[in-house]
This record gives sequence, structure tokens and C-alpha cells, in this order.
Amino acid sequence: MKREKLIQKTIAFVKEELANAEGGHDWFHIERVYKNSLLISKTEEVDSFVVSLGALLHDISDSKFHQGDETVGPKKARQFLEAENVSEKDILHVINIIENISYKGGNRIQKFNSKELEVVQDADRLDAIGAIGIARAFNYGGFKNRKMYDPEIASNLTMSPSEYKASTAPTINHFYEKLLLLKEKMNTQTGKQIALKRHEYMNGFLEQFYGEWEGNN
Repeated sequence: MKREKLIQKTIAFVKEELANAEGGHDWFHIERVYKNSLLISKTEEVDSFVVSLGALLHDISDSKFHQGDETVGPKKARQFLEAENVSEKDILHVINIIENISYKGGNRIQKFNSKELEVVQDADRLDAIGAIGIARAFNYGGFKNRKMYDPEIASNLTMSPSEYKASTAPTINHFYEKLLLLKEKMNTQTGKQIALKRHEYMNGFLEQFYGEWEGNN
């Protein structure tokens, strides 16, 4: 019961913190990741309490909205969890999930591994693909005033994490630099199964997009 109450307090805390967040990184993003984490957890041997806290707090202060500062989120999560008397062991696990979940161009070595991280990471990546992923990509592109597409600007698959973070490329490029690559980076069997369907949906969208762009259909 104590853990259930803490999860509800965490939900309320995250809703308040993200009340004015950009549409692709708001409470509803957290809620989808949380639900998918619980779904994936059903077929994995994990600590569901850590998974729940990791999912709910993984984007509490996304570095994209804090001048690239990746320390804000972990600090805010720790302050909340310490105030709720969560054990240091669980706090460290949640912090490690927050610090290691992000894609960041896919060209970095993950410094921490656990089944709980794998579950939350898969859930977060699932929210970046499929219909929701497409909507989030263009929502963020509009938020940053980026072009939808420019045939003269090629995708860059060799960016460093810092280059990836600083990129201002059109939103369509993001499909090739991240979204279409996520299917092969899923950790769990459930995540892989869901990702395959969403991956195919994105391929269909791109085919339709290019056809309309060229005036062919």
C-alpha cells in the first residue's frame, strides 16, 4: 500500500511539473511510457516499483528544455524521492535509468545496465515511433521552427551526441537519424514485437509523404 501511495504522489508531482511542457514531452508522454512500461514488465522479471518510478520520472526535466543541462532531471528526481524517504538503493537505480535512457544519436556507450532500464527504455522508444512518434516529431519540429523537409539537406547518421543535440535538420531527417533505427535497438521481446508494427507504419507514412511532396498522388 505504501508503494502504491508513492506512485500516486509521483504521478501528481510529475503532472504539476510538466503542466506547461511542450506537447511531445508533457504528462501524456510520461503516461504513455508508464503504461507501456507496465505492459512490457508483465513478460520480464523486474522490480515493478523501480520501473514505475523510472518511467514516471525519466523526463521530469528533459535537457532539451534546459540548455542541454543533463543534471537537472536527476537532481529534481532525487530531491523528490529523498523527500518521500525512498531507499538510497532505489533512488540510485531510478537516477541511473534517467541518466541512461536517452538515445542521443545512438553513438554512445551506455554506462549502466539493468532489466528495469531495458523495460523503461523500450517503452520510451516505442513512444518515439509509430503514429504517436510521427506526431511528436512534427510537433517538436514546429516548436523549434524547423522545416518539415528539404531535399537538399541530407540525413547525417554519424553525428556525435553533441552534434545530435545541436542539430537543426528538417523533421523528416529525424526519421533516418533516429526513428527508423529504433526497431533494431529494442531490448525486450514485447518491445520488439510492438516496435515492428510501428516501424512499418512509419515506412508507409514516408512513402505517402514523398508521393504527395512530388505531386504523384
